[in-house]
Amino acid sequence: MPPSPTENAPKTQQELETLLKDDVMVKVAGIDVDGVLRGKVMSKSKFLSAAKSDFGFCGVVFGWDLHDMTYMNEGLVSNKANGYRDLSARIDIATFRRIPWENNIPFFLLRFCDQESDEHITVDPRTLLENVVAGATESGWACMSGAEFEYFQYDETAKSVQDKSFVNLTPLTPGNHGYSMLRTTNNKDYFYDLFHESAKFGIEIEGHHTETGPGVFETALAYTDTCRMADNAALFKLVAKSVGIKYNILPTFMAKPWENLSGCSGHIHVSLRDKNGQNIFAPTDADVKNGGRASAQWKDVKYISQEAEWFLAGLLEGLADVIPMMCPTINSYKRLLGGEAFWAPDTASYGYDSRAASIRILSAPGVKGYATRFEVRIPGADMNTHYAMAAIFGLGLRGIKNKTALPYGPMGAPGVTRATLKKLPTSLETATAVFMAKDSLAREVFGDFFVDHYGGTREHELELNRRAVTDWEMRRYLELA
Repeated sequence: MPPSPTENAPKTQQELETLLKDDVMVKVAGIDVDGVLRGKVMSKSKFLSAAKSDFGFCGVVFGWDLHDMTYMNEGLVSNKANGYRDLSARIDIATFRRIPWENNIPFFLLRFCDQESDEHITVDPRTLLENVVAGATESGWACMSGAEFEYFQYDETAKSVQDKSFVNLTPLTPGNHGYSMLRTTNNKDYFYDLFHESAKFGIEIEGHHTETGPGVFETALAYTDTCRMADNAALFKLVAKSVGIKYNILPTFMAKPWENLSGCSGHIHVSLRDKNGQNIFAPTDADVKNGGRASAQWKDVKYISQEAEWFLAGLLEGLADVIPMMCPTINSYKRLLGGEAFWAPDTASYGYDSRAASIRILSAPGVKGYATRFEVRIPGADMNTHYAMAAIFGLGLRGIKNKTALPYGPMGAPGVTRATLKKLPTSLETATAVFMAKDSLAREVFGDFFVDHYGGTREHELELNRRAVTDWEMRRYLELA
């Protein structure tokens, strides 16, 4: 199921041509495996012609890393052996927006297809997520999501951080000031521009405030259908970085930019709705009254539906196998420091309104039925949101299909301690090995093609890290070794 259309999105070629009648150029972009937007400006005539079918787009966008270095291990989609051949790019006219900080140039997102088979490629983040969501659609359900980002701001520019060799950077504001009414006033034009420019760009913000840490903001994007939410999340990062340029401010979505401070989370909220818009995760009257299920032995399990319980069990079963889809970089795992201390859990755990659990269940007498949901707290702000949401719904829907039973109770239940819970990988190396294993649930849910390609890109990241000589090593060994 594709994302819900944006406001004023055209439905037909004729409507598209009418919409762009006063424009001379259009900007388009796809999303690569790292969640980076890769795109270009097209003349209106070229764009309108391409919108009728597709156009060629260099496949190297799936053959290189964050810094345009081609993968050492030759990616499956585009590589030296096939000459970095073109892919077919298809314009998704339902994603129409105008970029307010770029003179309102029209903007559209892309999907990528194989030119020979004409099939959408699953390493394309938008395609992978839509394939997962289609499984829910077949059951008459809609996947719903929200995303929250924590991110540091620096009083720096792309040039100044280069000149400083990325060390001794100046935070936008000093000190730890979560939910501060004062710190936002220091940079109020930038702070409010993030909100207003996002709204103009078709991204509704639900909450926007400071978080604990020097120059940290947290922004919660308004709940909507999952494919639209993933698009909004990817585009919000573009908004933040673009608005930051205007003010000579550099925001970062790194998971752990400061060694001794909390990291930056990318929490994802999820639920399912039926064709009538009712929340599938909300408990029935019978559930609330007496549990009525075998797993009601676990404290407060009656506050979620049977389908929600199976979804949760599916998540717990496969969580360890898909961690690279939620924590994609070397730095991602610096945030996972043992759970409770920094609210970044590293166990396959769940709990009712517990920020110490990997999956926080928001459902209890004080939570309205329509708001019943799971908050998956493992991802950092550096996640590729399309992959992360695909992982969550892929495992959860598999849990419903298999009627997977909960293996243990919530945090705080008798016998459930950190020592008894299943541990999650806490390094990219371990996570990638588990992800790519022959018996990994990632292979069952997403297929070998995706796992081999994406796993290969993570192996490339690991190899670059193995070769790097870090500042820590220089401080540690230069004089005394």
